[in-house]
Amino acid sequence: MAAGASVLYVSAEESAQQVKLRWQRLAGGASELQLLAETDLELVLEELEALRPAVAIIDSIQALHDANLTSAPGSVGQVRECAAALQRLAKRQNISLLLVGHVTKEGMLAGPKVLEHLVDAVLTFEGDRFASHRLLRAVKNRFGATHELGLFEMQSGGLAEVGNPSELFLSDARASGVATIVACEGTRSLVVDLQALVNVTSYASPRRTATGIGTNRLHQILAVLEKHMGLPLSRFDCYLAVAGGLEVEEPAADLGVAAAVVASFRDLTLPAGTVLIGELGLGGQLRPVGQLELRLQEAARLGFQRAVVPRGSGLGDLASGLDLALLEADSVTEALVLALGDAVQPDQD
Repeated sequence: MAAGASVLYVSAEESAQQVKLRWQRLAGGASELQLLAETDLELVLEELEALRPAVAIIDSIQALHDANLTSAPGSVGQVRECAAALQRLAKRQNISLLLVGHVTKEGMLAGPKVLEHLVDAVLTFEGDRFASHRLLRAVKNRFGATHELGLFEMQSGGLAEVGNPSELFLSDARASGVATIVACEGTRSLVVDLQALVNVTSYASPRRTATGIGTNRLHQILAVLEKHMGLPLSRFDCYLAVAGGLEVEEPAADLGVAAAVVASFRDLTLPAGTVLIGELGLGGQLRPVGQLELRLQEAARLGFQRAVVPRGSGLGDLASGLDLALLEADSVTEALVLALGDAVQPDQD
């Protein structure tokens, strides 16, 4: 928040004393912060009209209520009407409005879907509650790219920006079952370690657990590896995790997942300085991915020397300019041989 900007913080859940204690601890930078502990929508609108702050923060929209409605605070009708009234006033008075909202157990925004349509941007906080860093993701953004990502660290004085986010998701120690990918979040690329553990199962049905990667995606990749590389993965448990608690949804991580699984199965260590980028087709082919140039630039910036990518990327000149060896492959088998050596050649029955 720019120093000197007038800010009205409407606390509909906590008392003024509770908010004041937190503000003093964080040593805020806005010199004109005004606090209103109120849940009545009409009174909140009156204060906004009278004060006309540069920024208004409503915490939270589910706790406000419109006395003209008979439904309880937090109901669909209350949330919809309160948000619409605040939006109209904010546009009329040119006020930047931040609405804090509740989320469901599934991580979705609580309340009516129309709430997302009323606002210009939807930002969500993510992160492991046992870790000190938090991810701020733009799910909807009328001002820029969706899925833009900001990384912050929880400190005693509040959230501090992480200057080099890739360092959060990388480890200097190399072990079997670890592969490195480059994930894109909006316009930001992040170099991330994937960790896999493959072990003989003790159950009738092997366990498949994924943290940070969709379980269905993991099942698909395991099926491709069993079919096209002859690995008897149906007799093994498989655990997969993305370092740092990051959620990776894009298929460009497929090759990295496959490499981590095969490396753990064969008890191999990927050579240092190697990143893997590519989507796997069901036929075992390697498919091109978007924003490859951006991914390679980030890998080169962090000192990686080799990148295994789908063939036909057409980025040979860029790779030489970045001092990055580009290893191109048509299939998952070819890609993993390039990354791990001949020890991963398909088993012959």
